[in-house]
Order: sequence, then C-alpha cells, then structure tokens
Amino acid sequence: MSEDKIMEVAAGLLFHEGRLLITQRLPGEHLGGLWEFPGGKREPGEAIEDCLRRELAEELSIIVHVGGLLTEVEYSYPERTVHLKFFRCSLVSGKPEAIGCQAFAWVRADELAAYEFPPADSQLLARLKSGEWWEED
Repeated sequence: MSEDKIMEVAAGLLFHEGRLLITQRLPGEHLGGLWEFPGGKREPGEAIEDCLRRELAEELSIIVHVGGLLTEVEYSYPERTVHLKFFRCSLVSGKPEAIGCQAFAWVRADELAAYEFPPADSQLLARLKSGEWWEED
C-alpha cells in the first residue's frame, strides 16, 4: 500500500422526491468513471460533517444539512485504504451542477443496479436496493 494511513471520506445520501443523488467520478481519478455517493476526502483538522458540506458545495454547488450517520465502511484497495462514513443529508439550497464530477443522476432503488459503483459501496448498495434506509419524502 502506497499510503501509510487510512483516508477518511464522508459521503452523503441525499434524497429528493423518492430519488437518491449519485455522482460519476472524473476520468483519470482513482476509480474514475464509476458512480458513487457524493462526498470526498476529509482535510486535516476538519470535522467530518464540515468535510461533507464543503465537498457537496465544491462538487455540485449545493448547500446541504448533514444529518445522522447511517453506516461506516473500511475498505482496502491495492493502492489505499478508505474509511467511509455515510450520512443522511437534506438539500438546503441550490440545484446540483456537475462541477467536480463527470455527471450526476437522481435514481430510484430499482435503478441502482444499472450503475457501476466502487467495491467499497457494495454493503450500502445492498441495503439501499432492499429498501432499507430508502427515503420516499
């Protein structure tokens, strides 16, 4: 592994009208082209909730309220280990724009299988596809 420490990542589950917001990673990035739940890497000294608010503002030009922590996952890729924290979020203001991502989509639970996600998201995806944690508004 090229990095000694674990990379902390915050990701948001943002629902609107029964759909969940997902984003596509930029080509050339680690896991480029795959879909994910929006968020990003925590900066040193930054609270994880502040990280999530900052990342969604930078990547999608939206302001969110960060709610409760749904689950945590630690996953080791050959090049790095990530510690993901998934939070339920709600939209405060703005409409998503693909600024720091290749694309975004609002999807229903039955549409998630059509998108390719990183392996670290597999447990969360299984729970979402089963309807667990799904929010219909």
